[in-house]
Amino acid sequence: MQISLISLRFKQVLFAGAALPCLAAPFHAAAQQLNEPQTTISAPDAPVPETDEQIGFAADALEYDSNSEIVTASGNVQLLREGNRMRADRVVWNRTTGKVEATGNVSVTDPEGNIAYGDRFDVTDSLQDGMVQNMLLVLQSGGRLAAASGERRNGVYTLRKAAYTGCVVEDSKGCPKEPTWQIKAVKVVYDPVKARVKYTNASVELFGLPLIPMPGFSHPVGDNGGSGLLVPNLRYDRNNGFEIALPYYLKLAPNRDLTLTPHVYTDTLPMLEANYRHLWDRGAYQITGYATYGSRLATSSASTTPAGSEKDFRGYLDASGALQLSPEWSVSGSIRATTDRTFLRRYDISNDDRLRSTINAQRIGENSYLSIAGWAVQTLRTGDSQGQMPIALPVIDYRLRMKDPWLGGVAQFQLNSLALTRTHGQDTQRAFAAFEWNLRKLTAMGQEVTFTTYLRGDVYHSSANALSTVASYAGDPGWKARGIAAAAMDVRWPFMGEAFGGMQRIAPRVQIVAAPKIANLSVPNEDARAIDLEDSNLFALNRFSGYDRFEDSSRVTYGLEYSLSLPNVSLESVVGQSYRLNSRESILPDGTGLSDRLSDIVGRTTVRYKDFISFTHRFRLDKDKLSVRRNEIDATIGSKRTYAMVGYLRLNRNADLNLEDLQDREELRLGGRVQFARFWSVFGSTVIDLTDAKEDPLSAADGYEPVRHRLGIAYEDDCLTLGLTWKRDYQVLGDARKGNSFQLRLAFRNIGI
Repeated sequence: MQISLISLRFKQVLFAGAALPCLAAPFHAAAQQLNEPQTTISAPDAPVPETDEQIGFAADALEYDSNSEIVTASGNVQLLREGNRMRADRVVWNRTTGKVEATGNVSVTDPEGNIAYGDRFDVTDSLQDGMVQNMLLVLQSGGRLAAASGERRNGVYTLRKAAYTGCVVEDSKGCPKEPTWQIKAVKVVYDPVKARVKYTNASVELFGLPLIPMPGFSHPVGDNGGSGLLVPNLRYDRNNGFEIALPYYLKLAPNRDLTLTPHVYTDTLPMLEANYRHLWDRGAYQITGYATYGSRLATSSASTTPAGSEKDFRGYLDASGALQLSPEWSVSGSIRATTDRTFLRRYDISNDDRLRSTINAQRIGENSYLSIAGWAVQTLRTGDSQGQMPIALPVIDYRLRMKDPWLGGVAQFQLNSLALTRTHGQDTQRAFAAFEWNLRKLTAMGQEVTFTTYLRGDVYHSSANALSTVASYAGDPGWKARGIAAAAMDVRWPFMGEAFGGMQRIAPRVQIVAAPKIANLSVPNEDARAIDLEDSNLFALNRFSGYDRFEDSSRVTYGLEYSLSLPNVSLESVVGQSYRLNSRESILPDGTGLSDRLSDIVGRTTVRYKDFISFTHRFRLDKDKLSVRRNEIDATIGSKRTYAMVGYLRLNRNADLNLEDLQDREELRLGGRVQFARFWSVFGSTVIDLTDAKEDPLSAADGYEPVRHRLGIAYEDDCLTLGLTWKRDYQVLGDARKGNSFQLRLAFRNIGI
């Protein structure tokens, strides 16, 4: 045995100041054991041995008895061997027996980074095996194990009368505190290699109260996870009664896992949920599925009793993934499909009323973009015909951008094609080629001038046009061609200067657009049905949302942009209007704000105060009566912990009732959270439909129809999330009945599952 690596140093005395006592803080035995000791003197590390037979040794004082072969080191003692490091106030090493006895603020760090603390250590001179009294084991992954006694053999820790927690065991003043949760057991075995903790006769304590007995419990530690049961979810609702969901996690590989969750109900048959995840070096995908066998009511049925219901397989599939083939090429896709229209709402999986499945391959270059995609839609709406839902395959879009070598602008070329198929509806195919040129200049007086030229040629083919639900969307059957041309000049003149202790900007803006009459109604309208004049499209070259309709009017648009930036406050606002220069009839329907030569007035105002207040107001005023046609407010007040949110929308457009995308609505959304203690908070939200006969003559609503309420209380700290939520749904769809639901959520952090 070689002990040539010995470092002696003078004893260091440091003045760190007197420690303040922990006043009025309860000091429980378990908390004291879990409290990690504090080191006030930092000594130089022991020298690193060159071989496993050597020991790195450092101390303030060293005594060696050659007769008994006993080495006694005192004062900031350090030993280092085979990746194990010991620190203590005093160490007695018997070279004959190989026994090492350490006392006084002892700590041993193993090669995995776990640190064991104790009053007294009896270990071998390899520092690998030994015993300790009043042991605290701080795991490298963040958890802690405290025990009355413990030992380490072949790298495995065995602890008696032990407790495990992933929580902080000191308060903000450094005083010991009871952990939020802990697992107590007669015996605990921790294997750092397997990264797993096993318990004998264990029980979980929450807030100091016994909660769940678990005689043979085990769990992984760290962030790698491991197979085992997860925390169950408890729930009650009007549709299914009491529910318990008990997830079981299977770690199949470091990059693959599977979670199986049986859902057991008191009022209906059980359901099985499965989630599979797979991570590649170039991508990932996940597959989630639900399956059960039960009864359902037709969505058109007004009855909520089982009479007339039918039993069948019911389920839902949700899969998505992406793959990066190269720095430029990627492939992504998703599948969302369900067996019937009420399944998702019946089991509170989702409130979506349409499911979309997609596939997309795209290439993104420095100046080019190519997308080859496809998608399909499944409707869950009452009254919608699935045969009218489109299947798009393929959808191809290619764009190439290049600099203009003559005038200095930017040119973009675009090729696009679309094929829509319906099982019982209109089929449409479209292809076009487009060219767009933009040039931005700054004049000597500070005006920003942008010139735009747009040219496009379209080819359409459609069939079964008579099956279109709206005649103006159908177009003429067969082959049709269309040419589009437009030119625009946009002038913005910003004025900036100091004002009100900050910076102010006022920017008048004028845009002139020239476009000849275009054969819009002769071709189908598949992607440009929802149109509404608002601040986001006020200065757009084409204010339709898609390609199938193009605004064929020569017009002038004028507006004013304003902003004010103060140290803690910012204000941004825009208001504008448009005037059509030609007198020909517009294809824009009534209610859009653009059907007459003079458009409605639109605007937006956004105010922010630090991170405490955010307020956005959007509006549209009738050009003749200044009636409010669109009134939308989104506001958030408060901090991240305590806040209130308000959302209000009223559409009073008086549009044609046949245009489903332009129907009037009024809605109020409220939400908020109040933190009333350090870790406790209450939260809630509501959605109320305020639509009545004034907005929608076909609606039977009385102007106050609650859609959904939610209220809950939550506890969240560094290691625990606990919450109880009440929710009430007011909408009825087949066997998805309205009523109350309660959900208990419990999640332990730093437990490896």
